[in-house]
Amino acid sequence: MLKGIDPLIGPELLYSLASMGHGDELAIVDRNFPAYSVGERVHRIDVDAPSAAAAILSLFPLDSFVDHQLLCMEVIGSGGARNEVQDDVLAVACDAAGRQVSMGGLERFAFYERAKRCFAVVQTTEDRPFGCFILSKGVLPDFTP
Repeated sequence: MLKGIDPLIGPELLYSLASMGHGDELAIVDRNFPAYSVGERVHRIDVDAPSAAAAILSLFPLDSFVDHQLLCMEVIGSGGARNEVQDDVLAVACDAAGRQVSMGGLERFAFYERAKRCFAVVQTTEDRPFGCFILSKGVLPDFTP
């Protein structure tokens, strides 16, 4: 039992998050995503994508050295427009980072290929379509006592 860690973050996921380095990527995917087909390290969090993102981002610094700190699977036929779950996760990311976060989109099959290279995949029970995201890990600020 640890203090200050969201109870949604189990020990295996905590280990994966702590093991990641700057520039490593983490996929947060919906319940329909083929997580076990693309990921070697798959963790489940039985909540929606925004709740999972909030728990993860309470520990996970987003990369400030990339164009898009957050990527989403593009909604097919939307012309690049985001849907509700994507707007919800972006709002969570901006709140956690304390700044505006940039979210880019990836076509469905390009997202699958990128997810295969992620350090870990977190599968949620998100049931809204296209609730799939990739986060790029950043660095912690220099804390001088």
